This record gives sequence, structure tokens and C-alpha cells, in this order.
Amino acid sequence: MKEIEISCKLGKELTADEIQTAAVKALGVSPKIRQQLKYRIVRRSIDARNDILYRYKVEVYRPEEVMAEYVLEEYKDVSSAEPVIIIGAGPAGMFAALRLLMKGLKPVILERGKDVHQRKFDMAKLSTEGVVDNDSNYCFGEGGAGTFSDGKLYTRSSKRGDIREVLHQLVRFGADPSILIDAHPHIGSDKLPIVVENIRKCIIEHGGEYHFNSRVTDITRRPDGQFDVEVNGASVISSVAEKSLYTSRKVILATGHSARDIYEMFDRKGWAIQAKGFALGVRVEHPQSLINKIQYHGKYQPYMPTAEYSFVTQVLDRGVFSFCMCPGGILVPAATASGELVLNGMSNSQRNSKWANSGVVVQIEPEDFPEYAQYGPLALLQFQKDIERKMFEYTGSLKAPAQRMMDFCRRIPSSGLPQTSYHPGAVNAPLHEMLPEHVSLRLKYAFPEIGNKKMHGYYTNDALLLGVESRTSSPVRIPRDPETLEHIEIAGLYPCGEGAGYAGGIVSSALDGINCAAKI
Repeated sequence: MKEIEISCKLGKELTADEIQTAAVKALGVSPKIRQQLKYRIVRRSIDARNDILYRYKVEVYRPEEVMAEYVLEEYKDVSSAEPVIIIGAGPAGMFAALRLLMKGLKPVILERGKDVHQRKFDMAKLSTEGVVDNDSNYCFGEGGAGTFSDGKLYTRSSKRGDIREVLHQLVRFGADPSILIDAHPHIGSDKLPIVVENIRKCIIEHGGEYHFNSRVTDITRRPDGQFDVEVNGASVISSVAEKSLYTSRKVILATGHSARDIYEMFDRKGWAIQAKGFALGVRVEHPQSLINKIQYHGKYQPYMPTAEYSFVTQVLDRGVFSFCMCPGGILVPAATASGELVLNGMSNSQRNSKWANSGVVVQIEPEDFPEYAQYGPLALLQFQKDIERKMFEYTGSLKAPAQRMMDFCRRIPSSGLPQTSYHPGAVNAPLHEMLPEHVSLRLKYAFPEIGNKKMHGYYTNDALLLGVESRTSSPVRIPRDPETLEHIEIAGLYPCGEGAGYAGGIVSSALDGINCAAKI
């Protein structure tokens, strides 16, 4: 086998004939056997440095070489198998459940929110009426926060595990096969709900259980090692009768980065948790046409993929970086409680909105805010709450405090605001004063630097900053044994995914769920 690289212009497909011609040359074989050569496309990326090209990495094989295909394990009927409770139906919980099916254990999923389709009604109320359902919103509910945030699958690191299992599972349940090869794959917030629903149907068909509207209120470990998991109510999609107490010897805690009540429960019980750094900043919205022009160097054509961007820089010894960039997307309210304001972005599969948005955030650590030290391991959680309340109190609603980019950096009020995709609307505000100085000062230096050195045209007063982007990752870590993946004090309890502080996105969360299930 040999890996080769082949390029072709955007707007056309790479053909088998072109691949086989390149393979003959790379392998040094006779052209007569060109049609006997086997190949597999392993990666496709866009190169916009000069001519706008697709670059393909392709594995090519001689006729006598074996080209092994990736094959997923089959799922088993687990109707009568030992149960494993999974708290949370986001990527970590779903993929933990699928791995349990492969190994013959019964996943019992407890999800505080509603199923993926019912969630949409609550999110519509959130955007149009400002009504927050504390258990069903952009963060809580089947599929987790990533379901309605573009469905980006950017993790390509193999350190956490074999990403092929995640990508092939997603394709099995309805995702476009292009995610197997694209350098920056995404599914889209319009298509991911169907994938999530198909995963649920599979789990139930094989004997697993889903319990929606089941917010966990207590976890108790008996002397015999069994766990009692209490919920405040259960709506069951399975053959099992309703109940409010679930029992199992193993519990996977996959609650996501916004389940503050779980952290508070751990703190009350005296179970080990740790304050953890996270990143905070603003959502930045540009016209998508401008980002297309910048990234394609003025050569953008309608048949080209909508341009995206990412960057990271250091300002005053702290990282400043783009986060959850949504090309052709919209801004949405992501609050999980009344009286708080936090924004996120989402895109559909076509990425065809006229706006581009991204979080631009600054890394913060517990020592940056000593005034919160009194809250112990919940220090940055309390800080996060306070900044979200501050944003809400300024407008008195889910309308977002906003400021033009250059005005923010010059620390002057904006005379007016450009149009925004954010449905609740924006209110002219001095964001440069409202954000902590630690964050505001670094953003002030970062935006001109990005515009001058990395993306000419990015630094513009046509860009709108909206506050606040504060749900980049969990502000708390639940410590676990690096070998067993169990909580360091509680055998049989597996802190998992973003909510436990061990992942940062759909793929990494799914891999962590798989890893925890594999340990069980």
C-alpha cells in the first residue's frame, strides 16, 4: 500500500480513472493492470493558498495486497442483560450505550430533557418568547448541545481512541458518508436530529431503555456497591413501567457541561470535584460574503463550500481563540435558566445563511478571579453564572448586549448596530466595560492582530460582537482514575465527556463514552 496525494479543482469530482492513473505511477506498475488496482480515499481538504483546489489523500493497493475494510461490531439483544445506567443522552451517553450493546450490556439512559423533536418546540419558545425551559433547551435534551450547533466533527486526534467507530456509527444512522473523508466534516443541525433519533430507535430495538423528562436529583451508593439513582419523574419509551428510582452496579455520568445541579450535588455530598479553567468571550458575527472573500482570496464562486475559519493566538500570556465557528449560520440563545443570557451558534447542512459567526474567547483559570475562591471547586461555575446574569440584567431580556468590533477595541460606544441573525435581537451596549478586564483587554489586542496578520478584512466595524459566549467547556472537573476511568472515590461511577471535563466536542465526547463503556 502507498498513500498518494491528488488534487482537483473545486466544482468537479475526482474520478476512478484519475486515481488509477496516479496509482500506476506511484506504485511503479504496468498500466495494463491499472483497473485491477484498489484504492480508498482517506481524506479530502480544501487548499485555498493559490488556485482553489481539493486535495485528496488516497491509499492505493497492488492487486495482490489486501485492502481491509473497517467493520463495526454488531449489536446484541440486551433485553435480559445486566443494566448500566447512563445519565445524559448527548454524544458521550449515546455512544457509551452503543458500545454497551456491542458487549451485551443493557444501557438505561436517563435524560433530563425531551426527545430531539420535542426539544425544537421549547427552543422556538426560547427564541421567540424568551421562555426558558430549564430541562429542555439548546444544551439539555436528547442529543445534547451539539445537536443544534452545526454538528461539527472536527476531532481527528487518535489519542482518545479510534474515531472511525464514531464516524462509521454516524453514517450507519444516516449521516452523509462524506464525513468519513472530509478534513472538517459536519452534519448540520437540520440533519443531526434524524441521526440522533435513529440511534435511539436502535438502542430500544435491542433492549435498551430511554427515559426522558428524567432529571437526576440524587445518586446513592449502597454498601453492597449498587447505585440508586433518583429522578424527579420519568416518561418511558420502552416496555418498562414508569418509576422514579433506578438501580445498577455501574453508572456512567454523561451530563454535559451545563448540568450545574450535578456539580452542586457532588459538592453537597463531599464527593471530589475540582475547579477547572474554561474560556469566555463573545460571539462574533460577520457577513458570510466577507468571510468567503477573505478565505478564498477574492476567488469565491457559488459552487464552493461556504468558507469557515479558525485561529489561536497568545495575548498577555493567555490563549485567545475562535470557538464553534458556524459558517452560513445563525446565533441562538443557549441559556439553561431564567435570568441568564448566553449565546451559541448553529448552521444547517447547507450553511446558507448570509452570516458567519464564531465564539472568540479567552482562556481563564481559577486564580484569575481570587474573589471567587470562597466557592471552592465551584469558583468558576459561580463566576460563569454571574457574568451570564450581568448580561441578562443589562437588557432585561434575551436580547444580547452588542457592540461593533472596532468600537469595542477603541473602547467607544457604537452609534448603531448592523443587522444580526440573532432572533431575540441586539441592544447597543459597552461590552468592553461589561466583560471582565482580563477578557476585554485581550480581545482588544487580538482582533486587530487577527485582521492584520491572519485574515485581512476580519477587523472591521461591520462585524458585531454579542455577549456572552461562556459555555465553551465545563468550569468543573470530576476527577477519575486514569486507568479504570472511575471516580477517584466512588467505584462503579464513571464521570464522562464534556461535563466531567474530559472532552470538548461531539467526537471527543463520543470517544470518551466509548472508553468508559469499554472499561465497564
